[in-house]
Amino acid sequence: MKHFTFLFLLSLSIVNAQTPCENGLSADFPCEGYALMSQIPLSNFDAESGNDSWGWTDPQDGKEYVLMGLNNGTAFIDITDPVNPVYLGKLPSNGQDALWGNWRDMKVYQNHTFIVSEIENHGMQVFDLTKLREVTNPPQTFSADALYTGFGSAHNIAINEDSGFAYALGGDTFNGGAHFVNIQDPTNPVAAGGHSADDYSHDAQIVTYIGPDPDYQGREIFVGSNENEVVIVDVTDKGSPQTIATLSYNNATYAHQGWFTEDQHYFIVTDELDEIFVGNDLRLIIMDFTDLDNPVVHMQYLGETPAVDHNVYVKDDKAYLAAYTAGMRVIDLSDVENMNMEEIGVFDTWPADDNTSASIGDPGAWNVYPFFESNNIAITNFSDNGGLFIVRDETLPLQLPANNSASVSVFPNPVSSLVTFQLETMPIDTIEVFDITGKQLLAFDAIGERTVTIDLSSLSQGLYMARVNGQAAVRVVKQ
Repeated sequence: MKHFTFLFLLSLSIVNAQTPCENGLSADFPCEGYALMSQIPLSNFDAESGNDSWGWTDPQDGKEYVLMGLNNGTAFIDITDPVNPVYLGKLPSNGQDALWGNWRDMKVYQNHTFIVSEIENHGMQVFDLTKLREVTNPPQTFSADALYTGFGSAHNIAINEDSGFAYALGGDTFNGGAHFVNIQDPTNPVAAGGHSADDYSHDAQIVTYIGPDPDYQGREIFVGSNENEVVIVDVTDKGSPQTIATLSYNNATYAHQGWFTEDQHYFIVTDELDEIFVGNDLRLIIMDFTDLDNPVVHMQYLGETPAVDHNVYVKDDKAYLAAYTAGMRVIDLSDVENMNMEEIGVFDTWPADDNTSASIGDPGAWNVYPFFESNNIAITNFSDNGGLFIVRDETLPLQLPANNSASVSVFPNPVSSLVTFQLETMPIDTIEVFDITGKQLLAFDAIGERTVTIDLSSLSQGLYMARVNGQAAVRVVKQ
């Protein structure tokens, strides 16, 4: 029979843990369909501000980690138990922190993270994330496993995990364009050229193209958000990158960042300054990339808030947008082809207002990371009264990797104490329910069905562990 060990950091200040979204609020945060699992204030990280973020899932045990940029380094947080996250430690900045540009960006490849900053001479830090498995006395101060110095400062970094190349962006080389680095051997990064023809790239997504244009399928395609336009570049040959097309749009003030839909048919762009200088509400520009040589603007989406859009990512048929003072906005893309987009979810990490501004020191959500298999979502706030938020869609089943070959799905009922378990490959004979300390609270025996509903009305609201057939471990939220 499997046993489980739970790790707690008693000094960690976690506020507003596991609060359902009821009557438009989760704790004190406006919400729609998304519940707060936990919030860690910036003071826990000994930092003055937060910024970008990414995630890593350990392939060895399925544990999930948030990598969070701070004004003075990068924090690593184990969110495997989203109600009781564990701050494992920080990798400090390389070099002297500055008043300007002390935010950073990071991405992950082959169990390593690659971190850049606009701090002068910062370079690209490389950190082996498997070290997080060994932390027994958090928080620790970590050191980098390698440092790439082919550039000094960079605003951003993007990685194509298929090819093993990193692209530093908005830096002090190649006119601020993409600086290519071969990271196939993660701790031995090697310069591989760059692209300066289209000038400064603020952010980019690089993919091995599988989209609808047959001329470029299988090629490595770079799509850069370059302030006044979006650029499409074939970077398959690192020694000779070729601009395919450029595309601007009405009232372009600062093409900030963008992300493909999963079929690579459309590219969604955020413009960071149009709310300020044009006066429109939150806006996304959706570009049709059916023909990469001739991209066109397909539509624009206007939100219901004057807040400024920042970073957007796509998972399945949803766009997850960090919108500064309006927090996280979730937008349905399932009918984007017919120019229909609708906001279907909200978690506002800055409830005070939805003011239109985008200056240094502004509050609100800088980034949203929606790609964890558990469906937990990380939101990082810029200001000190935000920090790190872990939220989740209350309508989704809790699906987690099991400790055996069986895959268990758990469907909590949002309006009752009933929870349904479903096991695809064999009957469910036993279900045991434990509290977060490992104490057994309930047991159901000799059931013999593949789908079983149990009643948790005897338990208080909170997070519990369930063990199915003595082996498969899943989490259960009692609403």
